[in-house]
Amino acid sequence: MTKLSLGSHPYLLGFEQLERLLERSAKSGNEGYPPFNIEQTSPNSYRITLAVAGFSEDDLSITVEDRQLVIRGRQADGNAERVFLHRGIAARQFQRSFVLADGVEVGEAIIENGLLHVDLRRIEPEPVVQQVRITKG
Repeated sequence: MTKLSLGSHPYLLGFEQLERLLERSAKSGNEGYPPFNIEQTSPNSYRITLAVAGFSEDDLSITVEDRQLVIRGRQADGNAERVFLHRGIAARQFQRSFVLADGVEVGEAIIENGLLHVDLRRIEPEPVVQQVRITKG
């Protein structure tokens, strides 16, 4: 039996990238840190919220790399003179990745009360109708 992949279906031309996106999102880390929410704030906008208590703006970076939103956190080792008797607050680095569909753009990012909010918006493309001229060969 032959495996038929999404990108090789005869009626789906040029969708190889979709198959690569599905593979990449399946391989992204599923660890639970930091916890996050994704909410739809309007029919064409979304908000990703990450719990980043203890991280400052300088400890966080947000980039878009090849249609993938990547949020990284790394706390600087502040005061090395501090002696902890118990350390239960996580201060480890993290990376969270979210695959963005075509037409989804990253808006602003806001940090407040230990939560990082990243706003996304979907831009609706204008419908394009193209007339193809037929010539004699």
